[in-house]
Amino acid sequence: MQKGIIGKKIGMTQIFDEKGKVIPVTVVEAGPCVVSQKKTVENDGYAAIQIGYGDMKAHKVNKPMKGHFAKGDVAPKRTLREFRVENIDAYNVGDLIKADTFAAGDKIDVTGTSKGKGYAGVVKRWNFGRLKESHGSGPVARHGGSIGMCSDPSKVFKGRKMAGHMGAERVTVQNLTVVKVDAENNLIAIKGAIPGPNGGTVIIHDSVKA
Repeated sequence: MQKGIIGKKIGMTQIFDEKGKVIPVTVVEAGPCVVSQKKTVENDGYAAIQIGYGDMKAHKVNKPMKGHFAKGDVAPKRTLREFRVENIDAYNVGDLIKADTFAAGDKIDVTGTSKGKGYAGVVKRWNFGRLKESHGSGPVARHGGSIGMCSDPSKVFKGRKMAGHMGAERVTVQNLTVVKVDAENNLIAIKGAIPGPNGGTVIIHDSVKA
């Protein structure tokens, strides 16, 4: 991975290309991010940079993180992420990473937290079938039914599809295309939809499929 940045999803809109064709895009406020730490093969076993995004008030930072930011002489940041890079010497602690690290036409992956949809039953959550309501199914037309466990093995195996919390999961959408970069306002327009609600934090990096 060569490039990466942290941003905030602003919302969706549409832009027109040179032929007048409408392109649906998601606008992300990307950075500016600051390099808060460098990890080297000699000290950590791998080469990576840690970058921070979003200012945070000093009194809300716990003591370990205060020491971490003080060591790098950078202001406290709300979100920290690591990006593995090949040329670690190209970065220094305190460097700013802005939206212009990407350009129109770049292929990227975007990671975010999907919208939470609360507690959901198996029909909505897993697309289960339902019983007919005409003859004797009672009030269980949308229930999950038996899960097939008796005295042996006396437990429900992990991964069983059941009712539960739906959404609010880490999701990565791969192989998206950067349509436009506004370096002055730190905005990136990405073709299509990306995960998460408006205002949610997203991670943008080079596409693994590119």
